[in-house]
Amino acid sequence: MSGFKSDFLRTLSERGFIHQVSDESGLDELFTKEIVTGYIGFDPTASSLHAGGLIQIMMLHWMQKTGHRPVALMGGGTGMIGDPSFKDEARKLMTEETIAENIAGIKKVFANYLTFGDGPTDALMVNNADWLRGLNYLEFLRDVGRHFSVNRMLSFDSVKQRLDREQSLSFLEFNYMILQAYDYVELNKRYGMRLQMGGSDQWGNIINGIDLGHRMDTPQLYALTSPLLTTSSGAKMGKSLSGAVWLNADMLSAYDFWQYWRNTEDADVERFLKLYTTLPLDEIAKLAELGGSEINEAKKIFATEVTAMLHGREAAEEAAETARKTFEDGEISDNLPTVGVHRATLHEGIGLLALMTLAGLVNTNGEGRRHVEGGAVRLNDIVISDPRMLVNAEHLNDQGVIKLSLGRKKHILIRPA
Repeated sequence: MSGFKSDFLRTLSERGFIHQVSDESGLDELFTKEIVTGYIGFDPTASSLHAGGLIQIMMLHWMQKTGHRPVALMGGGTGMIGDPSFKDEARKLMTEETIAENIAGIKKVFANYLTFGDGPTDALMVNNADWLRGLNYLEFLRDVGRHFSVNRMLSFDSVKQRLDREQSLSFLEFNYMILQAYDYVELNKRYGMRLQMGGSDQWGNIINGIDLGHRMDTPQLYALTSPLLTTSSGAKMGKSLSGAVWLNADMLSAYDFWQYWRNTEDADVERFLKLYTTLPLDEIAKLAELGGSEINEAKKIFATEVTAMLHGREAAEEAAETARKTFEDGEISDNLPTVGVHRATLHEGIGLLALMTLAGLVNTNGEGRRHVEGGAVRLNDIVISDPRMLVNAEHLNDQGVIKLSLGRKKHILIRPA
């Protein structure tokens, strides 16, 4: 049990969300006395967040669930620069149109975790372009820039690592931490913001904002970061063999999202249940006690719960049932991911390796060939050993589809289009 008095910090501590807090006792006291407004910034680098950012969304969720006001800050202004923290090279600059499109895509998932509105604990979504784009450069340098020490900024780990690797850091990127710090001060003025949260790689940037607040006479501001997560085997969260695990349904199906979490390593089940679901801790403790093959039941429950929060209970249970039919009963479900192949192409025949690449099971023919030679590829549940095989209309089953499988857990339906 944690020593926190406030429901919010106690919940985050018990569930493993806390890596660093700038002033534990001060922040804990604040949460017991008033409704606290806190935020997390999201960079619009793609049209969807991926599973690696889900821990941040869950922190906002718990903030609201314990009676406080969460704010999701869209980086429409800072996105024009790109966060250089711990990057080996500058991010590719995006146009205003791309940033706007990405923000529109990112917004889609938040309503599944937060309740938005005008009430004292209703969530807000704001865009820092609203105040950054209208800044007067000379006034900003005079009023804000004078509070920053270049010597101190050069001492931040995120900057030192870049310079130690002899990778240039542009003046444009160097300004990012100033703008992020200014965001905190501006959000305090507009919304009474007292807490900024983020991943542990954002610690220096958040502390910068607190220091700027001191110099610009805001009330005491606070920082809270979560650990940067990897799986027990060291794999990066939010990445699978086939690419990023996107949160938007139009970029990754509910079934594929369910499967990603179903494949959680045994050692991660309890930790991930605490972080990514709202199941009570005593129930999580019981699931964590399962051993041997029974741990798979805990994984199914976990996958269903985390999918239900994002895609809804019905889609989550449908994904679980699809998996059960596919893996336990050997059936072909219409809910499996589907790839259309032109009828003329199927009539003439398409190479197995080309089909695997088209279906997204592999990235290259060479990768596909290795899987075939290793006995991991099946067509309609029959192991294929010839990488030169042609797949054609004769392989369509009674349901008019071809089931293409890689290993035991990746299945794609090929349909004539």
